[in-house]
Amino acid sequence: MTNTEFNSVFVKKYYFRNMIHRNAQVKIKQLARKFPAIGLLGPRQSGKTTLVREIFPNKPYISFENQDNVWLATQDPRAFLAAYARGAIFDEIQKVPHLLSYLQGIIDAQPSKTGLFIITGSQNLLLLESVSQTLAGRIAFIHLLPFSIAELSESKFKSQSLNRFILNGGYPRLYDRKIAPSDFYPNYLLTYVERDVRQIKNISSLSIFQRFLKICATRVGKEVNYTSISNDAGIDQKTVMSWFGILEASFIAFRLQPFYKNLGKRITQMPKLYFYDTGLCCSLLELETESHVNTHPLRGALFENLMILELLKQRLNNGQRSNLFFWRDRTGNEVDVLLEQSSQVIPVEIKTSATFNADYLKGIRFWNKLNPDTMKSYLIFTGKTSAIDNTSILNWKEITGIKN
Repeated sequence: MTNTEFNSVFVKKYYFRNMIHRNAQVKIKQLARKFPAIGLLGPRQSGKTTLVREIFPNKPYISFENQDNVWLATQDPRAFLAAYARGAIFDEIQKVPHLLSYLQGIIDAQPSKTGLFIITGSQNLLLLESVSQTLAGRIAFIHLLPFSIAELSESKFKSQSLNRFILNGGYPRLYDRKIAPSDFYPNYLLTYVERDVRQIKNISSLSIFQRFLKICATRVGKEVNYTSISNDAGIDQKTVMSWFGILEASFIAFRLQPFYKNLGKRITQMPKLYFYDTGLCCSLLELETESHVNTHPLRGALFENLMILELLKQRLNNGQRSNLFFWRDRTGNEVDVLLEQSSQVIPVEIKTSATFNADYLKGIRFWNKLNPDTMKSYLIFTGKTSAIDNTSILNWKEITGIKN
């Protein structure tokens, strides 16, 4: 082994030994023993590459950020894949989606093999659309979002204040390289807008799209009003709908859908808007310090976003789909989050206050009247843990106590 190779191995071992443990690792290993291919999807720089290279250190690694690899895979895909018949990690495969159809042949030729190919992608819908016609039944998907509170609580960053958690968000590079959010997110967004957005859809005016992003940030935690966003951004509603698809396809923002089963028609029909990372949302709101977060009128919505993300990450890290909804009727009764399970629906309220107020349970109590079989419920706030009737009152750092 040369000195260069030795140093490379040493650095990798040191880095992986000191990296923050990802909760999705267990599920990825399980799936790799059952499926010939694993697809790891998530935002750019959410830690996908680092994680798969740690779990599968002996697999060849090919990044399609490298244009030479893109060219080779495009010119002669069969010859390109022949070198990796025993398996490989293909990073950012949405850049060469045609490769997936050729991958199918290699997998079908080795029906007893599992864990052959690990593919990653940072464009959700684009990748899934390709796979639906090629690797259906041969690939298992798992989504990896930036660090969760649960993951950071097992690291040296566990003592962060609430405002710091909201401001920092969870992107690994920000923690690994000790980059200030005010330096990391503007550059992340610039790269996203200028490069990634154009790969999904040809947008003629990136400046208008950037304004659209900022307008969306001001609507965090609110029901999506497409007309209002259209008017403020200066674009038509059809474009607004299309651009929301871009945000969701590239893991920037998502729409939390209203829950409506068995509750009649007197409910809200519009989804609520949240971001896949609160740090990114803070950057769009031009918040640069903890004091900015603490005094901002959207602090409550940002806290709600943070807690919803934690519940979502818990599901995704286990390879499960989201089971999160919200509920609101036309008379103003509402519940921040509903966790739909096979046997029950669990209501969850989220408040930023550190002092308990009985009114915080108003929505839960109304829900329980409509659904008398509800077994348990939760209130998440910034005060001390306690319980009232069947409602567990949890401090925000104990949100992992909710098993959804």
